Formats: sequence, C-alpha cells, structure tokens
Amino acid sequence: MAGALTDRLAGLRARFKRGSTPPFAGFEWIIAGRYLRARRRGGGVSVVAFFSLLGITLGVATLIIVLSVMNGFRTELLSKIVGINGHVFVSPIDKLFTDYADLSERLSKVAGVRAAIPLVEGQAFASSPFGGAGSGVLVRGIRGEDLTKIGAIADNIKGGTLEGFDDGSGVALGRRLAESLGVQAGDQINLLTPKGASTPFGTAPRTKGYTVKAIFEIGMTEFDSTFVFMPLSEAQAFFNRDADVSLIEIYLDNAETVAAMRPDLEMAAERPVLLTDWRQRNRTFFGALEVERNVMFLILSLIVVVATLNIISGLILLVRDKSSDIAILRTMGATPGTIMRVFLINGALIGVVGTLSGLALGVLITMNIKGIQRVLFPSAWDPTVRFLAEIPAEMNANEITVVVVTSIALSLIATLYPSWRAARLDPVQALRYG
Repeated sequence: MAGALTDRLAGLRARFKRGSTPPFAGFEWIIAGRYLRARRRGGGVSVVAFFSLLGITLGVATLIIVLSVMNGFRTELLSKIVGINGHVFVSPIDKLFTDYADLSERLSKVAGVRAAIPLVEGQAFASSPFGGAGSGVLVRGIRGEDLTKIGAIADNIKGGTLEGFDDGSGVALGRRLAESLGVQAGDQINLLTPKGASTPFGTAPRTKGYTVKAIFEIGMTEFDSTFVFMPLSEAQAFFNRDADVSLIEIYLDNAETVAAMRPDLEMAAERPVLLTDWRQRNRTFFGALEVERNVMFLILSLIVVVATLNIISGLILLVRDKSSDIAILRTMGATPGTIMRVFLINGALIGVVGTLSGLALGVLITMNIKGIQRVLFPSAWDPTVRFLAEIPAEMNANEITVVVVTSIALSLIATLYPSWRAARLDPVQALRYG
C-alpha cells in the first residue's frame, strides 16, 4: 500500500516537472473529493460543507416553489377573471346600442375574435322566498346561445341545465350564492332593483321572482357569490332598457393580442365606440401581483446568498486545515493554478450538487403541491379569503433556468477568494507553522 502511494506521488512529481498536467486533471478532482470527506481532524469542515449544500438546496427549491405558485396565481386569476369578463369591452359613445345584433355580428367576424357578446348589466338584491339573508348581486342579461360560448360558465354547471335558457324567466347563478340563499336548481329567488318603472313620484323599485335554472361554479369565490345570468330580453325589461344593451364583450383567441386588435375592432364597429380591455380594468390588481412576485424573488434569493457565504467560510476552514497538504503539493511541483483549481472544484461541487438537488426538490413539490395541500393542510386554505379553491402552481422554464444559473454562478464566485488564498499559501511557512 505504501509502495503504491509512493509510486503515485513519484509519478505526479514527474508530471509536474514536465508541466504535462492539464487544467482540471483527474488528480485535481480526486484531491478535491478527498477534502470533502470527513476526517477526525477536519470533521468541522465537512459539517460546514454539508450545511452549505443543504442551504443551497432549500434556497433553490423555495425559489422554484414560490415563483411557480405566484405564476399559478396569475395564470389562474387571469383565466377566471378574463374567462368570464371577456378581453375587450365595447361601450357606446354617440348613441345607445340598439343595433347590438348587427354590431356584434360584425365584430365577431374580425380575425382573432372568438365571440362578441351583447350584455345588459345591472346591480340587484337577491333573496330567497324561504327567508334568510339576502345578497347584493351583479345581474347580466345574455342570450342563451352566447352563454354557452363562455366556457367558464357552460363547462362548470353543477346543477340544473342551460338548455332552453331563453325560453322562460329562469336564471343561472353561482354555487356560493345559491348556498348563501339556500336554494337549488328548480327553486325560486327574488330579485330587487331600484331601476324600475317611472311614475309621477319618481322611479319605483322593481322586484320579481325567477326560477333557478342552473347553478355554476367557476372556482373563484368572488364570482361564484356575485353573478346572476338571465335571458337578455328579460334583463332589458327588468332594468327598464328600451331594446338596447349596456356593452358588448369581445373574447379573443389570444388575450395578449389586445393592443394589435384594437384598430381592426374600431374599423369593424363602423361607428364611434369606446374600447377598453382587460389590462386597463385590472391594471392595479395584476400590477400588485407582479410587484409581489419580484419582491419575493429578491427576498428568497437571500437564502441562496447566505448559503454561498457558508461556502466561503467552509473553504477558508478547509484551506487552514489542509495547509500542510498544500505545502507538500507545492514542494512536489504543483503550481498555484493547480492548488486554486482544487479548491474551485471543491466549492463548485457543493454549489452544483446543492443546486441540482434543489431543482429536483422544487420541481417535485411543485408538481404535487395540490396533493400535499389536501393531505397536510386540508382546512388551511380558505377560498373565501384567497379567491381560489386550491393552491395553483405553474412552472416557467425560463425562470427556473435563471434560478439555477444564478445559484451556480454565486457558488462559483464564492469559491474565488478562498481558492486564491490557497494558491498564495507559502509552502515554507505552511510547513513550519502548519
């Protein structure tokens, strides 16, 4: 055993003298790997290295999970808010929309438009004949054929049916509103609006009973407890409108093409109209989400920074612990560059392994976050407070790449100073005092 070690050292000495050892040669990796293992005298170094690796793992995993959840929130809220409210809103300027049928037909033929839906909107108060608390609601008058085009409603019917929606005085309402009123499909609700018939003494409130024809569940509490859909003609009569509509909502194939679509929509309208889009209506809300996401990224990045600082302290301890070994390698002919690369490899191994472990852990948790929520925290997620019924998560490949590259880059930067100190170590002083 001793003879084999002596032969290996002799071979290394000969290669050093010939200058034939390329950068990052195999023996540099072997030495770096041996320095990471625990020894009786250097056990503390390995403990610091382990906690550095653990810190990077948890930091990268946390960043991936939080960014994915923030992306999931934005996508889920955007799909639900825009899914039920449309992408572009057309309002009249010079005269009322009495020609809404022809106007919506022209708008629906524009390339990129999925549907153009005329609506009557109004506030009302809903109550149940069975007693109990009432609730303020947003009533939307809509044609039955158009209601089936809104997938957020038509694809999420939990009770009753939308068939024959235009035939009678039936309405569709959200599940949470139905629960608060204590009604089911087939029951009756009363709607009260202050915009009733005009009398010599002013406008009299109007109240009328409607049959619950369908109950839907969008998955967003604010909508499920607020919206009531009724036939367009019935809404015009209920809100005292003279055969016109409040606005026309346009649904696009791609919500992000709103700006490019505006000129074509204005041309297709063939009359002065006011166009607003989902970005203008929800600018504050989605702007706040974006700011929160960026701040969370900066704050959680500090976890990775702290972990990389542990790499610096660990390598400095390692350099002091291995000063005699470094001196021996230098006397054998190892160059300062060789010593520096050994410690660069040492720190890089911690950073790369920690980053890849964090990547695997973060992706695993993100992919199973809904199951984890149901098992570990079944009652901790209150949809009445957080709008959504489950924790959403959506991984973004570009963001994950940024997190991984940043973590590895910080780890490599953290190794530079300790490696430089190791390369500058004086072998005579190290052998004398080390």
